[in-house]
Amino acid sequence: MMRQYELVERVRRYNPNTDESLLDRAYVYAMRAHGTQKRASGDPYFSHPLEVAAILTDLKLDDATIVAALLHDTIEDTDATRDEIDRIFGEQIGALVEGLTKIKKLDLVSKQAKQAENLRKLLLAIADDVRVLLVKLADRLHNMRTLKWVPEEKRSRVAQETLDIYAPLAGRMGMHDMREELEDLSFRQLSPDAYESIRTRLQTLKESNGELVAAIERELSDAVAQKGVAAVVKGREKRPYSIWRKMEQKSIAFEQLSDIYGFRILVERMEDCYAALGVVHTKWPLVPGRFKDYISTPKQNDYRSLHTTVVGPGRQRVELQIRTREMHEIAEYGIAAHALYKDASGSAAAPGNRDSNAYAWLRRTIELLAEGSSPEEFLEHTKLELFHDQVFCFTPKGRLITLPRRATPIDFAYAVHTGVGDRAVGAKVNGTNVPLVSELQNGDEVEIITASGQTPPAAWESIVVTGKARAAIRRATRAAVRSQYAGLGKRIVERAVARAGKVFSEEKLGGVIGRLARASLEDVYAAVGRGEMRADDVVKAIHPEWTGPRIEERTAPHGEGWFELEQGQSLKFKIPGIESDPDPKTAIPIRGINRELPVRFAPNGGAVPGDRIVGILTPGEGITIYPIQSPALQEFEEEPERWLDVRWDIDEDDPQRFPVQIVVIATHEPGSLAQIAQVIGERDGNIENLRMSSRSADFTRMVIDIGVYDLRHLNGIIADLRARPVVSSVERVNG
Repeated sequence: MMRQYELVERVRRYNPNTDESLLDRAYVYAMRAHGTQKRASGDPYFSHPLEVAAILTDLKLDDATIVAALLHDTIEDTDATRDEIDRIFGEQIGALVEGLTKIKKLDLVSKQAKQAENLRKLLLAIADDVRVLLVKLADRLHNMRTLKWVPEEKRSRVAQETLDIYAPLAGRMGMHDMREELEDLSFRQLSPDAYESIRTRLQTLKESNGELVAAIERELSDAVAQKGVAAVVKGREKRPYSIWRKMEQKSIAFEQLSDIYGFRILVERMEDCYAALGVVHTKWPLVPGRFKDYISTPKQNDYRSLHTTVVGPGRQRVELQIRTREMHEIAEYGIAAHALYKDASGSAAAPGNRDSNAYAWLRRTIELLAEGSSPEEFLEHTKLELFHDQVFCFTPKGRLITLPRRATPIDFAYAVHTGVGDRAVGAKVNGTNVPLVSELQNGDEVEIITASGQTPPAAWESIVVTGKARAAIRRATRAAVRSQYAGLGKRIVERAVARAGKVFSEEKLGGVIGRLARASLEDVYAAVGRGEMRADDVVKAIHPEWTGPRIEERTAPHGEGWFELEQGQSLKFKIPGIESDPDPKTAIPIRGINRELPVRFAPNGGAVPGDRIVGILTPGEGITIYPIQSPALQEFEEEPERWLDVRWDIDEDDPQRFPVQIVVIATHEPGSLAQIAQVIGERDGNIENLRMSSRSADFTRMVIDIGVYDLRHLNGIIADLRARPVVSSVERVNG
C-alpha cells in the first residue's frame, strides 16, 4: 500500500507547488474513517481510494481531485458527513465527494428505463465539474483490475456496465489509454474464451515475427532523421478487445487482419507532423483510403493526429499515427491533459474550463435533459453518441459539422439547427442534388434546401443515425400529431356550439378550462380531437344553461341507403348537387388525407367525392371516413357520440386522388391483367395495390386499390372495364 510521503512525491513530480498539508490531512482522514474496513480481497479498504488517487496522479490532476479520490467513499461507507468534509477540506472538495457519492448508488445495467434514468443522473452529477467523472473513471478502473475478488454473480453486470457506459465515456473524454484498458478488462470477463484465444494468437505472432517491430521502428526512425526531423518512433501491439471488435465488424478471421501492430511517430512541432508524413509517403506506398487528417479537423474529444497506412518493410502493412508530444498527451489522457487545464506556470489546475470539444459534447448531452424526452430516448441518444465514429462535412459558408459514420443530409440539417432539420425538403452535396437519405462522406459540402410549413416525416426516424436528429424528429412528429388533433378538436367544438344555437368564443372557453381539467385551450381541443372528451361537455362548460341536444324520431329517407341505422336520422351531409343539404357551417370539410386533420379513409373500399360520407371518431386515432352505404357503419349504430357530420370540400384548382377498392373477375388467360391496367391508365386512374387469386382454372379474382378523382371518374373506369371481353364482372367494395 502506498505510503503518505509516496503519494505526495507522485504529485510533486508534476506539480511542485502542491499543497502537501492538504494531501496529508486527506490521507490521514480517509485512513481513519475507513478504519478496519476490508475489501473482498481481504486488503484494507483504504487501499482502494489510495489506488484511485495513484491513477489520477498519472493523469497529473490537481490537488482537489486527488483529495476527492482519497475521500470518495467516506460519506457513503463511513460516519463522515458532507458538513464535516466542507469544514476540514472546503466546499469545493465537499461538492466533489458528494457528487461521487450520488454516482456510486446508480445501477447502470438494469431495465432500460431505469438504466436510462440512472445515466441521466450520472451525467447531471458530472455536469458542474468534470473532475467527478475523472475520479469515477479511475474508481471504476481499479475496481475492474480487482474484479476477480467480486462475487461471481456480480462480475458480468459490472463488466457490462463498464463496457456500455464507462469505457465509451472515457473515449468521449479523449482518455484512450483508460478506455482501452476498461474495454480489455470487461472483454476478459464477458468473453473469456475469445479473449484467451486472441491473446494466445498475439503471443504466437510475436514469437514468429521476432524482431519485426524493432526493425520497423529503426527503419522509420532513420528515414525521418535523414530529413532532419527530430522524432521518436514507438511500436505497439493492439489490444485484444480492439482486435476482436474489428474482426466482428468486418467479419474476418484473425489471420486476415493486416494492422495488428501500430506505430507512433512523436515530433516537436505541428509542421514536423506533415514533414514526417511526407517522408513516410515518399519512402513507402500509401494504402488507398487509409489517410486521415485529424490535426486540421480534430475529433469531438479534441483528439488530433495524422493517420496513415503504408506498405512498409517486408511488404508488411504498417499503421502509423503522427503527432506532437502535446497532441499525444491529450490523445492518451484526454480532458485531464488538455492544455486549457494547465496554468501558466505549468502546474496542475482544475479542469474547469468548458471550451474543449469533449466538454462541449458533455454539455450538449446535458441540454437534452431539459427537452423532456423519455428516459429510453435519452439513453438511445447518449449511446449513439458514445459509440459512433465521425465524418467531417462543411456548410456552404465553410462551417465544419462533425457527424457519426453513415450520417445523412437529414442528420447534417439537424446538426446545423433543429429548425433547419424540421424544414428540410432536399439537399445538395458538392453542388449536386441528392436524396436526403444519401450517406455523407468526409469532406462533403452540404447545402440543405428548406421550405416553410414542412414537417419531418415520421419515417425519417428510422433513417437518421444521430441521437439529436432522432429525438428532434420524434418531438416534431408528436407536435404535428398534437396539432392535428387540436385542429380537429377545435372544428368539432365550433360545430357543436353552432348546433347548440350558441356563438363560439375562445375567450369564454378560456375562462372555463379549469372545469374541464385541462391546462390550456390546445389541451382541450386535442382531448376532443382524440375522442378523450365529448364536445357536448365543452359546450355545457361554456354554456351551463344548455341542456343538451334533443333527437327527434324520424324515418330514414326511402332508398337513401341507410341500412336501417338507428342513429342515421341525426346526421347531416353536404351532398353535391342536392339543395336540401344541411348548413355547411355545421359539417367538417374533408379534403382527403392532409396534414391539418388526422383523417383516414375506411380500410376496405375508401370513399370518393360524390359519395355521401360520414365520419367516425376513434379515440387516439382521429376520423375514419366511410361512404354512407358501408355495412361497417352498423358496428357504430349504438355510439352516436362518435358520429361526425362531414362534407367534401374539393379544390377545383388542385385535384386530388382518393382511395377506392374494386374487385375484378377476369378470364384466366395471357394479357388479361395488361388489358385491365391499360383501361385504368387510359382513364387516368392510379393503381396503388393489386392482389390476385385464382378462383378456378378459368377465372382470376383481382382486388385492386386505385386512386380516382371522384365518383364520376370511378364509374367511368368501371364501365370501361366491363366493356372488355376478358372481364367477367367488376364491383366496387363498400368497406
